[in-house]
Amino acid sequence: MRSSLLSRRDLDFLLYEWLEVDKLTTRARFAEHSRETFDDVLDLSEQLATKYFAPHNKRNDAQEPSFDGERVHIIAEVAQAHEALAKAGLIGATLDFEHGGAQLPTTLAQASAAWFSAANIGTAGYGFLTTGNANLLVAHADPAHVRKYVGPMLAGRYFGTMCLSEPQAGSSLGDITTRAQPQQDGTYRLFGTKMWISGGDHEMGENIVHLVLAKIPGGPAGTKGISLFIVPRYLVDEDGARGERNDVALAGINHKMGYRGTVNTLLNFGEGKFTPGGAAGAVGYLVGQEHHGLSYMFHMMNEARIGVGLGAAALGYTGYLKALDYARTRPQGHVKSRPGGGQVPIVEHTDVKRMLLAQKVYAEGALALVLYCARLVDEQRTTEDAEQQARLGLLLDLLTPIAKSWPSQWCLQANSLAIQVHGGYGYTREYDVEQHYRDNRLNPIHEGTHGIQGLDLLGRKVVQREGASLRELDARVRATVAAARAAGVEAATLAAQLDSSWHRLIEVTGALWAGGDPETALANSSVYLETFGHIVLAWIWLEQFLATGTGTDDFHDGKRHAARYFFRHELPKTGPGLELLASLDTTARDMRTDWF
Repeated sequence: MRSSLLSRRDLDFLLYEWLEVDKLTTRARFAEHSRETFDDVLDLSEQLATKYFAPHNKRNDAQEPSFDGERVHIIAEVAQAHEALAKAGLIGATLDFEHGGAQLPTTLAQASAAWFSAANIGTAGYGFLTTGNANLLVAHADPAHVRKYVGPMLAGRYFGTMCLSEPQAGSSLGDITTRAQPQQDGTYRLFGTKMWISGGDHEMGENIVHLVLAKIPGGPAGTKGISLFIVPRYLVDEDGARGERNDVALAGINHKMGYRGTVNTLLNFGEGKFTPGGAAGAVGYLVGQEHHGLSYMFHMMNEARIGVGLGAAALGYTGYLKALDYARTRPQGHVKSRPGGGQVPIVEHTDVKRMLLAQKVYAEGALALVLYCARLVDEQRTTEDAEQQARLGLLLDLLTPIAKSWPSQWCLQANSLAIQVHGGYGYTREYDVEQHYRDNRLNPIHEGTHGIQGLDLLGRKVVQREGASLRELDARVRATVAAARAAGVEAATLAAQLDSSWHRLIEVTGALWAGGDPETALANSSVYLETFGHIVLAWIWLEQFLATGTGTDDFHDGKRHAARYFFRHELPKTGPGLELLASLDTTARDMRTDWF
């Protein structure tokens, strides 16, 4: 029976026919794996997602976490699903064997994670946050702290969070006021408040390991003075036993329109509710060096940004499959090609086909983009060529804001179209697509808003190292265009469209910065992000078109037709955006606040 969560056939195409992930097993890091190993992971992920995650998705939304003033209450199925994920070894899927991980390629781990996000993104959030936390500790923390915390996290006993934002600072991390006071024993005592902390307090597992940004008194101002600390909910003795409660207190939970199953909290550090060791403040342990905390946290943040894109893609994908199933089984109306034949399934109506095609190109394109970025991570991690490693890092830097923002924007649109396909039923709670839309609406805000990603892309990534990142992507786009021109008339036609749009984007990028006025250049950075993203996705779709080869079955024919749709209906949308950018328009910037 075909799953309504994701298409396994599409995953196999992306992983093996396009990205050739099985070739990674020739590299030392993945030598103990094989195509059979990878298939087993995908099979297991689908089974666990279907059995432990999907069944309580609606209940997790309707009976969201609650706080009685003392404890957070979460439905029992969430802990059961997390336990199943941990027992399968998927929390540490990419970590080294020596840390208890499965040492799988990131590409496979992301494909695995997509099943859980599609099934129940609220429950999946706990495991994915824990994975990101563990990855950061392995990369940057003292080995003693890695030994103390990572193993229990991979085993499902400990959970992990990231604590960045504060009520008065929001995304402006330079304005955080949480302070970390050094102690004679080498620890720190933290005082402050953190807002929007997913998974910040609950009774699942034995402990919650918070990664907290704070400033040490006397350090540099702004972001240069930020340090990173491990602040566990319960202190842990040297022998691994859980000790006394740390001074981390829940002040309240936030009630969101979607993602309700992941408890979202306001936490107070050092308010005096608990006094570990009889002293004031929450006990914290420095990660790495003082005042380098933001760079360490970006390890988790960039991973989370691609994870947000993956979650958005998964929600768009499952919504599309459910809309497709509904359209195939819902009889309504007639078509002239079948006179006297009675009602037809609505999938036969042209406008419904249009909406389903749009969903298909958004969802399948987004998933392809995220898996492509994951493949870059695997290549970067395993190459022995330092220069190649640097180039891959530059390319990944450039694509990260696209991988976060494009799926968040366009897979939300896919969810909107899924509701439309359902008609009046679509916005009722009895059908899943209503919840998928609400869940996905948070992703344009998660891990840096749409506007922040635009500023990052145009203000940092395309100009870093004198445009080195953009040159790396340019080389790949040009290679695809060249391959397509040699692959037949239709592929060459698509290549010409992409080549024209891509060259125009390069020209416009240069024009934006030619005047030497950053404020004017960045005035329409969100338009730049959307335009850049759509052209990147045209490249991704041309890549998929080429990967279909000579296949003539329904799947490959459908892939090629989806590419045609993107080039005919979506890529032309970039034209007005490019012209607006080229004009150096300042309409939004020039608007006076009193005119609103």
